[in-house]
Amino acid sequence: MKITASITYYYFFCFLLVILLISAKAIAEEGNGNAEQPAEVKKSDFPDGFLFGVSTSSYQIEGAILDDGKSLSNWDVFVRKRGSVNNGDTADIAADHYHRYLEDIEIIHSLGVDAYRFSISWARILPRGKLGDVNPAGIMFYNKIIDNLLIRGIKPFVTIHHYDFPQELLDRYGGWLSPFMQDDYVRFAETCFKYFGDRVRYWITMNEANLLSELAYEKGIYPPGHCSPPFGNCSAGNSDIEPLIAMHNMLLAHSKAVKLYREQFQHKQGGMMGVAVSAMMYEPLSDDELDKEAANRALAFSLAWGLDPLVYGDYPPEMRRYHGKELPTFTSEEKQLLSNSTDFIGLNHYATVYAKDCIYSNCMCSNTTCLPGENRAIKGFVSTITERDGVPIGEPTGMFQTFIVPRGIKEIVDYAKKRYPDKPVFIVENGYCPPWEHGEVDDLQHDTKRVEYHKAYIASLAQAIRDGADVRGYFIWTLMDAFVWSSGYDLKFGLYSFDRVTLNRIPRLSAKWYRDFLRKTSLKDLESRSAIPAINQDGLVPNVKHGSAEMA
Repeated sequence: MKITASITYYYFFCFLLVILLISAKAIAEEGNGNAEQPAEVKKSDFPDGFLFGVSTSSYQIEGAILDDGKSLSNWDVFVRKRGSVNNGDTADIAADHYHRYLEDIEIIHSLGVDAYRFSISWARILPRGKLGDVNPAGIMFYNKIIDNLLIRGIKPFVTIHHYDFPQELLDRYGGWLSPFMQDDYVRFAETCFKYFGDRVRYWITMNEANLLSELAYEKGIYPPGHCSPPFGNCSAGNSDIEPLIAMHNMLLAHSKAVKLYREQFQHKQGGMMGVAVSAMMYEPLSDDELDKEAANRALAFSLAWGLDPLVYGDYPPEMRRYHGKELPTFTSEEKQLLSNSTDFIGLNHYATVYAKDCIYSNCMCSNTTCLPGENRAIKGFVSTITERDGVPIGEPTGMFQTFIVPRGIKEIVDYAKKRYPDKPVFIVENGYCPPWEHGEVDDLQHDTKRVEYHKAYIASLAQAIRDGADVRGYFIWTLMDAFVWSSGYDLKFGLYSFDRVTLNRIPRLSAKWYRDFLRKTSLKDLESRSAIPAINQDGLVPNVKHGSAEMA
C-alpha cells in the first residue's frame, strides 16, 4: 500500500508540474507579441485582384543628386550638417538606382510582384519649384521606369512626395511652415499627372505627413531640424506648435491636388488618389479605463490626425478637445475641399506599443526607454511603453520602440475599418530590420527572422480580410537596403542587400521566400528550388535582353 501510494503521489506531482509549466508558458506568451504562431499563409488566402508588391522611395535609393539637371533637395543639404545622420552617411550615391534602374526592375520582375511602389523626386522634376521649368531629363527617367514596369506586367504605384523637395523652397519661404508651399506642391502634382498619369492608376499624394511633421518640426531629426525643449535643443522651432502648422499645410496641399486631378485628369486617366500615413498601433497598458482612453487618444493624435480631415473635413474631436486654439482651423470652403478627398487609405505599419495615460498619471521621462514630452498636448498626453510587467510586447527589431507584434497589423486595419468604413486600405509599407548585436547583423543573408516576420504579418492581414476588412494590397518595405534618413545605412530592411563599393545587388533568403510565396509554393520547398539569379559582373540579370526593354 505504501509503494502504491508513493507511485500515486509521484504521478500526481508530475502532472501538477506539467500544468504549472504550461500555465507559465501561456502567461509569458500572452504579453509577448512574438509568441504569436500563425498558420501557414498562402497567396490564395487573399482575394482576386489583391496586389502584392515592394516599396522604395526616390531619395533613399536613387543617388545621382546633381545629375541631369536635378537641384539640391532639402535632404541633400541636411545630411551635410554635422551630426544629422549616423556615421556621416549621405545619399549622394545610395544604391545608384538612377543609373541601375533597369536591372532593379528586372529584380522586381523576378520576384513576381503585382505592383511596385516608388516615389518621384521633386527636385528632379521641378528643380526650382513652380518658378522654374520642368526638367526633361527627370521626366524621361520616370517615363522609362513606368514603361519598363508595364512591359513586365507590373503596376506602378506612385508616391508624389516622400519627404524630399527642392532646397530652394525651404530657403524661399520655409517649406511646409508656409501656406505658399501648397501651390508649389500642386504644381508638382499637376506635372506628374500630365506626364505620367496616362499610365499610372494608383497615386499617393504624400508619404506619412503625420510622421514627417513630428520628426522635422517636433524632434528636429529631419530637415529643417526644428525643435524645442523638452523634445530637443535645436537652433529654431517650437515643438508644440510647428508640427500642427506643417501638417495643416500638407493636408490642404493634398486636397488641392486631388481636386485638380478629379477635375482635369481622372475622367480620362481613371486613376485613384490616396494618402499614406504612419500607422502605429496602440494597445492600453492595463485594463484601467484611463489607459484604454489613452490608447484611443494616441490613435486619434497619430493616424486620425492625418485621415479625419481627408474623410470628414476636420481634425479629430479628440485633438480639438486637448489642443484648443493651438490647432489650426479650416474655413468652411477648406472643409468642403478636404472632405472625401481620398479614394483609399495607405497604411505604413511597423510597430505596436502600449499606451499609458498621462493626464491623471505622472509621465515624466527619466530613462532611455521613454520619450520626452509625452505629458504634453502635442503627444496627446500619452506615454508609449514597450513592456508590461517586465515582459516585452514582442521580439525586438533594429528600430527604437519597434517590436515584432503581428496582431498589430490586424488591429490597425480593424481600427481604420471602423473609423473609415467606406475607404479601401492598402498596406503600402511593412518591413523588418534586424537588431544590431556587437556591431554586426546576425546572419544577414540567411535572414530567417525577416521571413518569419512577413509570414506572420501577412497571415494576420489575411485574418483581417476574412473578418471583413477591405484591404487591397500589401507592399514589403523595402526592395533593397537603402539610405534610412537620419539612421543612414545602419538599418537593413531590404529583401536585397547591396555592396556599397561594387553596388551589386545580393538576394537574401527573404527575397527567395517572397518569390516562392507569390508563386504559391511553400517555405518547405525553398531549399530544393533554384535561387533568384544574382547580378552578374556587368550589373545585369543573366539571360535577360535589357536593350529591347529600354524606352524613352
